Amino acid sequence: MIRRTFLALAASSVFALPALAADKDIVDTAVEAGSFGTLVAAVQAAGLVDTLKSEGPFTVFAPTDDAFAALPDGTVDELLKPENMEQLTAILTYHVVPGRVMSSDLSNGMKAGTVQGGEVTIMTEDGVTVDNANVVSADIEASNGVIHVIDAVIMPAK
Repeated sequence: MIRRTFLALAASSVFALPALAADKDIVDTAVEAGSFGTLVAAVQAAGLVDTLKSEGPFTVFAPTDDAFAALPDGTVDELLKPENMEQLTAILTYHVVPGRVMSSDLSNGMKAGTVQGGEVTIMTEDGVTVDNANVVSADIEASNGVIHVIDAVIMPAK
């Protein structure tokens, strides 16, 4: 009973995002959602707020706070240190694709170039994944792009 209630609440909060977003940019949409505190803190630490508030459009594969919490202990704290800004920026920009890519634009095995310079692989069989991270909510529109919520932090190749 408790698990079913939790799942219903979690699903309703994730799926409520589209109602919040249309008139807000990507950053404000993420802040208002309440489940992207770590992502927003990382974007601030990397100096990317102004970029993600600009005209865009951008497609952001946004890891939740739980996705960041699943990283090995100490990883987030290390990445947020000023001396690791370059690595943090590379990871964050790997989650961003130029343009507005909606779920209806996706195809199985599709490659999408990221702002970081690498490519993510999108699979559409048995649910949508981006570099093996599950898309848990798609097509959250913002004034300057779209957010697809993912359940893991994806890492660029070294």
